[in-house]
Amino acid sequence: MGIAADISADWRAALAALAWQVEAGADEACGDVPVNRYELAVEATKVAAPAREQAVPDAAHATPAGDPVAVARAAAAAATTLDDLREAMAAFDLCELKRGARNTVFSDGNPAARVLVLGEAPGREEDLEGRPFVGRAGQLLDQMFAAIGLSRTSPDAETALYITNVMPWRPPGNRDPDAAEIAMMRPFVERHISLTDPEVIVVMGNTPLEALTGTRGILRARGTWTEALGKPMLPMTHPAYLLRNPAAKREAWADLLSLQARLRG
Repeated sequence: MGIAADISADWRAALAALAWQVEAGADEACGDVPVNRYELAVEATKVAAPAREQAVPDAAHATPAGDPVAVARAAAAAATTLDDLREAMAAFDLCELKRGARNTVFSDGNPAARVLVLGEAPGREEDLEGRPFVGRAGQLLDQMFAAIGLSRTSPDAETALYITNVMPWRPPGNRDPDAAEIAMMRPFVERHISLTDPEVIVVMGNTPLEALTGTRGILRARGTWTEALGKPMLPMTHPAYLLRNPAAKREAWADLLSLQARLRG
């Protein structure tokens, strides 16, 4: 009985440890030994450097192929439809987050909607399904906007939502995207908004606030209308924040009523 109990305890402990790792983002086994990708990047640079020097002898006339923001800007500018933009983002290989993601999460909802909701980045459920806001935070988002008559499933532009994120790939462990990652995705975000041409933009969380305004501090900015890319913009706290801080739902409701009044006006 003692041996059986020990085996059972070890099995439960291993299962709990596995569940913790999956929740933290380590949901795929890649090898028996850890890989230092920084060392791989250095080695790749050493190998690739001579080839680049031979191919582009005159650096003054070289294209900025190594500048992620410049590459993103060129790819986004070339997209004339949402399908083009989706393909351009899926083909963009200069963001390290893409390497660990299962899917490129592009958008959901009605592209003709008056309201575009811009979130931060996919979580685990979004990465698995390939759509933004489908986990617990997404369910709360749907409930919030349904309370003022808006839905991502509505075919009517008057009552529809269009939802996308700044980052199309899940950061490991659901960490916040850093400034460099946000900067390289900004051209895609700007083009996305240009192609859908919403009447109003709602940014949810610090990442989209930084992407469109260059500033952070969503708790100070929320509820105050401003302008971004020539359009009215309303900052709101992210639904994930509201799940952790239920008392903040009162402020979020006030923001939703402000949005409703704006749309009716």
